[in-house]
Amino acid sequence: MSENVRDIPPKKGGLIRSSMIYSGLTLVSRFMGLARDLVIAARLGASQTIAADAYYTALTFPNLFRRMFAEGAFAAAFVPDYAKKLEGEGQEAADRYAGDALATVAAFTVLLTVVCQLAMPWLMMVYSYGFLEDPAKFKLAVVLTQITMPYLPCMVIASLFAGVLQARGRFIIYGFYPTILNIVMLAAVLPQRDPETAAYAASFGVIVAGVSQAALCWWGARRIGARIRPSRLKLTPEIRTLVRRMVPGIIASSATQLNLFISAILASQVAGMRAWLNFAERFYQLPLSLVGVAIGVALLPRLATAIQRADHDDAQGAMDQAVVFGLALSLPAAAALMAMPFFLLDAFFSRGAFTAVDAAASARLLFHYGWGVPAFVLIKILQPAFFARGDTRTPMTYSLISIGVNIVLGVGLFYTLGFEGIALATAAASWITVAQMVSRLWLTDIWRASARAIGKIVRVAAASAVLGALCLVASLFRAQIEAPLGSKELAVILVCLAGGLLYPVLLFAFGGVTPAEARAALRRRKGDAPVATPDL
Repeated sequence: MSENVRDIPPKKGGLIRSSMIYSGLTLVSRFMGLARDLVIAARLGASQTIAADAYYTALTFPNLFRRMFAEGAFAAAFVPDYAKKLEGEGQEAADRYAGDALATVAAFTVLLTVVCQLAMPWLMMVYSYGFLEDPAKFKLAVVLTQITMPYLPCMVIASLFAGVLQARGRFIIYGFYPTILNIVMLAAVLPQRDPETAAYAASFGVIVAGVSQAALCWWGARRIGARIRPSRLKLTPEIRTLVRRMVPGIIASSATQLNLFISAILASQVAGMRAWLNFAERFYQLPLSLVGVAIGVALLPRLATAIQRADHDDAQGAMDQAVVFGLALSLPAAAALMAMPFFLLDAFFSRGAFTAVDAAASARLLFHYGWGVPAFVLIKILQPAFFARGDTRTPMTYSLISIGVNIVLGVGLFYTLGFEGIALATAAASWITVAQMVSRLWLTDIWRASARAIGKIVRVAAASAVLGALCLVASLFRAQIEAPLGSKELAVILVCLAGGLLYPVLLFAFGGVTPAEARAALRRRKGDAPVATPDL
């Protein structure tokens, strides 16, 4: 492929096709993550050991920042600017800007990592005050978190190079690099037998994976012609603008993650609850990553380019398409998660040190996260409408409101309804954020869902309701399904496969999406950028 073709930024069209490429690679990563969690659950358990809560606490800090930067504020601020420079000023200016950004974010995150490592005992007193009753668990959580914190600068560096790939319309490495974490951690944990030894092995594996992920993204960016080198640290006017936009963007992009972080603080009071939250998260994060993040990744550069060209029709069409397809994939996921949460968790995870009691507790959380899934996805889809226009303050304001609602509801419901009140509060807070975003976009005439899009959403909801009812029947008759198969794992896999095959039929039958629309969304139209070509 010639260099001039490689450097063309993403153009009009190919939104769903790009999202599907990213989603397909993310699906591979999620299946590897499921395999990783199956092994970790069997080795570490949940409520019966101190290792599980300590390990999942150690993952929280770097994962919180990973989702803020790799999937949130940094990409939201950096990718539109890099894409505009690439199109308006050329590759050299864009790569120089990326080099300045690399020096700034690397220096900041290294400093933040060191500060957190030194202050970790005091930070843990706040974040995991429930662990203070068990000094061994508290100490293990502190040490493991100190080990995993260097994952943060690795992932910020990786996210910058991944953003370069995203802006240039390359999604293969962008979608694949998270898989490295799962592969490395599987290799680290699988040979272990003692829970605490396994927790240490997994924590060190996180660092090895982080370095590998950053190296892969750097190689991918260099392969397509980007020449990005960290410059001497200097706050140029462009970098000051980037930082100013990142600060509110961190809050705006991370409302869901900060809500989960707050939930985890309360969870430290219940033995095993950090693990229960993690396994519930494994299921609802799948549609969020496959749908919300994937469409948001493809949508942001397309919107930025459309706005740069003053192409309002393309921006409107992209938003309509993104919302309809996002709900077409997230609503059935929500229906299934609400219909059979215990079936899923018990069949996949109840073995070794992870008991059926742990699965039942995690299922109570998953039910409430289930009805929050469409909101989690819509937040990721609606945010680019603001970010592409350089507006990070409005989403930040709504995110602050969401966090406040989550704190009030979470604390109140935790001490009245029980631990599942945490998940209920998170879902409710996310729906409030969606309502605020949609209202703002409507009132400012940035985006109003067309009558056709609204009609399709209604049809998608009807198809999803039918699927949910069938999943509920399968859950109620679980014993009869498992009896001839002799395996709970095989039974749940077959039910999931059957649902996955049936849903497109229901979707087409109700008219939520037509076969022609599905083919058109996946087809590259004339003039599209060379999206995610196989040479990477």
